[in-house]
Amino acid sequence: MAKKKEEKTNVMRVLEQQGIPYTPHTYPADGPIDGVSVAGYLGQDVEQVFKTLVTKGASGSYYVFDVPVAENLDLKKAAKAVGEKSIAMIHQKELLPLTGYVHGGCSPVGMKKQFPTVFHETVVLFDTICVSAGKIGAQVEVPPQALLDLLGATTADIVVEG
Repeated sequence: MAKKKEEKTNVMRVLEQQGIPYTPHTYPADGPIDGVSVAGYLGQDVEQVFKTLVTKGASGSYYVFDVPVAENLDLKKAAKAVGEKSIAMIHQKELLPLTGYVHGGCSPVGMKKQFPTVFHETVVLFDTICVSAGKIGAQVEVPPQALLDLLGATTADIVVEG
């Protein structure tokens, strides 16, 4: 019996090329689904599943922020973390041409261009975290330090206080 071939995403290929161990996860991609639902479907803690948000600073530079799926990005804190006067979320229609990813499938790994990336400071508290594998319906679970090193990412307190 032939083994079903796993469909590799660009994210998975980059991780393999860099020797970073990962565990692929899938979830049903039919219909709208939010990050909290994805975490639940995967049986993961919402604090360990990160969403990737792309912003543009007052200077015109782009920045990537990864925060736990149940949290919201604090734009003032995010701007401070990257030394910008202010930042704003990019428009959804700009995402694919800029990053190569669609809304709901954006990953910090393997974008068309590597932008300065900041993870919420809690990322280092876990042995593994999940980020998008680069398409809706797929996630990769990776050691956070390996991801930070790969991306040259920093950490900061960048979420809205509840």
